[in-house]
Amino acid sequence: MADVVRAALVQATWTGDTESMIAKHEEYARAAAAQGAKVIGFQEVFNAPYFCQVQEPEHYRWAEPVPDGPTVRRMQDLARETGMVIVVPVFEVEQSGFYYNTAAVIDADGTFLGAYRKHHIPQVKGFWEKYYFKPGNIGWPVFDTAVGKVGVYICYDRHFPEGWRQLGLNGAQLVYNPSATSRGLSAYLWQLEQPAAAVANEYFIAAINRVGVEEYGDNDFYGTSYFVDPRGQFVGEVASDSKEELVVRDLDFSLIDEVRQQWAFYRDRRPDAYDGLVQP
Repeated sequence: MADVVRAALVQATWTGDTESMIAKHEEYARAAAAQGAKVIGFQEVFNAPYFCQVQEPEHYRWAEPVPDGPTVRRMQDLARETGMVIVVPVFEVEQSGFYYNTAAVIDADGTFLGAYRKHHIPQVKGFWEKYYFKPGNIGWPVFDTAVGKVGVYICYDRHFPEGWRQLGLNGAQLVYNPSATSRGLSAYLWQLEQPAAAVANEYFIAAINRVGVEEYGDNDFYGTSYFVDPRGQFVGEVASDSKEELVVRDLDFSLIDEVRQQWAFYRDRRPDAYDGLVQP
């Protein structure tokens, strides 16, 4: 497995319908593969609008099974076509009444490796997610992919350091963080929290945000997606804050061992002293 992995992410505007949204991401994936990318990730519930700006039962229509729904199956075909690992965030229905904010992880040969379900579910103005989603219940899996060990942490999760750490303990080298976050109270945290998490846990993070204003509310999604390395440094430029963009970057995974040997944060952890952190 190569030390240097060419990775991609997409920040996109909502097209108005699922079919054209998926088709747009397929074209971006093909463009990334043409540039030599071996892994790509999309934004939170990438094939739908960010419907959580409102609380209306009509929006359950965006949900589909994972992995047996049409979008994940189509992304498996795309992975086989392009030879890329693909991180696919969707609205999942497990059974009647059981809905999750989920990301499927598909290997470069089209194999469905598993999924991550968002743990931390916000319920504040413009982000009414508890109306739709149950909290994730399948832990913090890290997937052994063709490019290395890949994990996922979704949007609001990023404010909680515990999951970032568990992904590191589970062996993650690259964590995709698909999001839908808008200008306002927490915007200044966007280029603070993920770099800090990359430093604290000594791996790469792909931070993906939507871009633009959509039909179900006035949230202004500000893009500025990026890759950040284990030293907390951006890998190349941060994406536009107003236009959709494909970002392709080379990630040198040998930096992970270098940083862990230099800073030794995992060596100096004190889990024996942390019992109080998990008390209700």
